[in-house]
Parts: sequence; C-alpha cells; structure tokens
Amino acid sequence: MPAVNSGMDSNKKETAKDVFIVADNVYSPIGKTTAENFISLKNKISGVKRHGESEMSALPFYAALFDDEHFVADGNSTKFERLLMASIHEAIIEADLDLQNDKTILIISTTKGNIRLLETGSYSEALKKRIALTTSAQLIADHFGFTQKPVVVSNACISGVLGIITGMRLLRSGVYENVIVAGADVISKFILSGFQSFQALSAGVCRPFDKLHDGLNLGEAAGTVILSTNKKYAGNLKVKGGSLSNDANHISGPSRTGEELAQAISRSMADGGAAIDEIDFISAHGTGTVYNDEMEANAVRIAGLDKLPLNSLKGYYGHTLGAAGLIETIISIESLRQGLFIGTPGFKDAPESHQVNASVDHRIIKARNFLKTASGFGGCNAAVVIGK
Repeated sequence: MPAVNSGMDSNKKETAKDVFIVADNVYSPIGKTTAENFISLKNKISGVKRHGESEMSALPFYAALFDDEHFVADGNSTKFERLLMASIHEAIIEADLDLQNDKTILIISTTKGNIRLLETGSYSEALKKRIALTTSAQLIADHFGFTQKPVVVSNACISGVLGIITGMRLLRSGVYENVIVAGADVISKFILSGFQSFQALSAGVCRPFDKLHDGLNLGEAAGTVILSTNKKYAGNLKVKGGSLSNDANHISGPSRTGEELAQAISRSMADGGAAIDEIDFISAHGTGTVYNDEMEANAVRIAGLDKLPLNSLKGYYGHTLGAAGLIETIISIESLRQGLFIGTPGFKDAPESHQVNASVDHRIIKARNFLKTASGFGGCNAAVVIGK
C-alpha cells in the first residue's frame, strides 16, 4: 500500500492528545454503580436468571433483566431512555464538568434503542420519528443540558467499544475537550425472537470459550464513561489506542479465521504504542456461541496474545448489546484499579481447537494495560487498549 502524504513534515510527527478516563458507571441488574457491580462480581453474583412464560416469549429463556418496577416509562421518556439517564447521572456526579460547554459532547451507543415501541403502537410517521435513535439522543442531551448536538453510534455489538473509540478520536482532533459516552439496550420480544430464530440462545447460563458452549444469554444494562483531554486528569487511566475492522464474510456469521479481528487488535496496540508484552489481560467479547468463541480465540492467537489471561463477563450480565463493550471495559478498568481479574462464569475446559487462558475463578493481578475486543453482526470488529 503506497504511503499517504499527510501534508506534515515527516520529521515532525504530531503527538496525539492523551485521553483520560474521568468517571464511569455501570447500571445493571446486579448494581447501580460501578462499585456495586464490582462487589457483586467479586462475590460471583450473576444477573442471569431463568424466565418463564412472559410477554416476550412463550418458551423459558435465560437473561439478565431488570425487575418490572425499574424504569417504568412515563409520558416523556421510555425505559431505554430512562436507563441511559440513570447511568449518565451516576457518572457525572463523580466528574467536575460543565455539560453546557461547547467543548463537551455526548455519544450514545445502542443497537436497537426504542425498537420495542413497534410492539405497542401502530406504525405512523409520528412513531417513525419517535423511534429514531436521534430522537432519543437529543431527548437525553436536552435532559442534561448539553449544548452540542449528540452523536449516535449504532454498529451491532461493537457499538459500546466503537463509542469509546469515536470519543477518543473526537478528543484527539482537538475539537472537544470532554466526551460522555453512554450505551444501553433493553430486551424486547422483537430482540429475543430474533436471536431465537438464529437458534443462538443457550439452554442455560452461557459458557463462553468452554467446550460445552451452546449459545448466548441476553441482558439489560447501561454503561457510561467520561473522557477528557484536560491535563488536570493526567494521573488517571488513559484510552491509549483503538481500531476497527470488518470480516466482509457474512451478515451474521463471523470470519472463520479470525484474521480480521486480529488486525483490529494489532492496529489498536500500534495506535496505543503498546507492545505484546505490555498487555496484561484481555476482556473478550465471548458470547458463548460456537462461531464467535472460535473466531475470537483464533484472533487472539494470531495477534500473539493467547497466553494472556482472558475473560468474558456474559455469564454475569448476559449480552447487553450496545452496552456490552462499555460495561465490560469499565469492569476491566476497575480490575486495573483493584488488582483483581474477574473470572469467566461457566468456563471449565476449552475445546482443543481453540484454547484460551480463561478461568472460572478470579485472579489477583498486577496489571498496567488491558485489551478489550468486540465483534458483531455484519462482520464488524473493534479493539481498544486502556491502561495506566
């Protein structure tokens, strides 16, 4: 591939701005704050439970869902929007930010947003406008008083990690100084039936990377992370680098080789200036489906990281779609802070065809950097490096 002339003096490469992590929140069925969630994880408390016949499905299914009294929609906002508002609120009370500053912007990541409104109302132009992701994003921005138009990121199951990478790139550009990245999804009959039609749901609690894995569980949650280039946060953890790729393989089936995710991993490490021996653990996507786990294990091996501790949190949260990449990143950030690597529930033995260094048990660690990966329908892949 020929070199591209950037218009800069080759001897004077511009130094990318540092992107600091200011505050975060995980709002899930096992906790309303990051601290509450981490305590639940340390005690191996899972939100994934068996649900019997319900409005969503005539057949029992396993998922991590909020109780009915959580986030009951009012006349102005939906359950999806109220969940996002709750998570953002918890994060911003930790941060000293002026949300009405023109240098501050909101990014919303989700896969389905208010899709459940199609189940409760007749289709109309008004419903079409109400269901639009931009409508929800603006409603949330107005609620908190953001002056900048919000950005929506919706790219299947990499949306949460993509939101972080998008925020990092906006901050590096110098256009903004602060970015609030928030992601959420709620489970509906539409979403559940879609995964059922793929025969992608596990008959029990999912078992990522285990030789008996047979599918995924779904989940509801929201996550928020606040990023900034302000030097007053210079002692905080940093988003060091990120990258994207696409398999161009199949609308729902991932790459059979893992080469494309491996490209995203290697490029994210190069972007963050992190060598292989500087990555201490991996927070994997790890859905528990045979194809995803095999592809991801292959990608980690190709990237030269297969000896590193690796986990999947899907057995605790289920697959939370547009929130997954965010909440799993935040939990990994807390692992760095507390020196405790969370195990993978349901894991016992990896298949011979794709071995990974996973464990059901937690591990005491001394770590400085971790890698977060995500993959999704349409062949999309994302990876981000975060560290001290």
